[in-house]
Amino acid sequence: MSEGVSLYIHIPFCKQKCLYCDFPSFSGKENLMVRYAKALSKEINKINRKVRTIFIGGGTPTYLCLEAWEIIKKSLDNLDKDKDIEFTVEGNPGTFKEEKLEFLKQIGVNRLSIGLQAWQNQLLKKLGRIHTREDFEQSFYMARKCGFKNINVDLMFGLPDQTLNQWIETLNNVMDMKPEHLSCYSLIIEEGTPFYKMYNGDKLKVPSEELERNMYEKTISILEENEYYQYEISNFSKRNKECKHNLTYWDLEDYIGCGAGAHSYIDGIRYRNEINIEKYIDKINENEIASVENHKNIVKDDMEEFMFMGLRKIKGISIKEFERRFETNIYSVYGDVIYKYKNLNLLNEREGHIALSKKGIQVSNTIMSEFILD
Repeated sequence: MSEGVSLYIHIPFCKQKCLYCDFPSFSGKENLMVRYAKALSKEINKINRKVRTIFIGGGTPTYLCLEAWEIIKKSLDNLDKDKDIEFTVEGNPGTFKEEKLEFLKQIGVNRLSIGLQAWQNQLLKKLGRIHTREDFEQSFYMARKCGFKNINVDLMFGLPDQTLNQWIETLNNVMDMKPEHLSCYSLIIEEGTPFYKMYNGDKLKVPSEELERNMYEKTISILEENEYYQYEISNFSKRNKECKHNLTYWDLEDYIGCGAGAHSYIDGIRYRNEINIEKYIDKINENEIASVENHKNIVKDDMEEFMFMGLRKIKGISIKEFERRFETNIYSVYGDVIYKYKNLNLLNEREGHIALSKKGIQVSNTIMSEFILD
């Protein structure tokens, strides 16, 4: 177990909402940016634990105005931060400005995560992205020029009308730019999004399951050939460039979420903040607490989450860590399901870890669901 906590800060503003997005993010609310930053600062000021990673996500944090960033900076400066802190900010091409990047460097940001999604402009348009591939290239090289040496690029496959060749082209072109980290997610059509409505009205043609599986297999083989090491189902990095913040979630360690819609897991308690921006601001201003629901995990909950999250990691779950946390042997709780999937060559055990096999990753959701305890 690592010391300290990870801190997630949510910036819920977007220039335009993407058609597939179900995150708590909103466009057309720029007039609330400064008020939101003031409320957010009050919440950040209450943190009294050592912070070992910070991840500012959204929404589009790089869309936030500099006046709002200056307010947040004051609270960040007062945190007790680990000397080796990993400090990530997400951004979308089309919202990068040199002045803003210089400001981020100044406040200690040492990792950027840039949302590209696809190389082809026609696919970006179908997704409702505000940027072009050229905007991405300009943003990436601007970040390099400003001295950012640790950059992740977010990509998506299984997109409407996307071909295998287009996906391979995306991977090859992005790899040529030499980012330190790649996140490659398959498109999930979420309820409540414009894509969901289009899909149900037969107005969205997505790749077949077989094609999507081929895309994923190509991702693994192409990135491996180019020395991007897969350490989680959807995440690949150069050696020692894994995202420490996301490992907090997959290792089921403590994290604090600040901002509208942010989630926290502290001392076995999960809680969530108010999603509505105006209500979030009011709640913070009235009583400095914005949480709307909390749940105290019982041992069973923690066991299930430890398995779900840990099996996302390519190295899998530490048998020793399970025993240390729960004071019981993993096989006494999960023996039947582990043996079942080991016999099917979907799980394997090596070097004290239980992990999904390559075949197992393809059906990971089915396997993980069997780790729910009755």
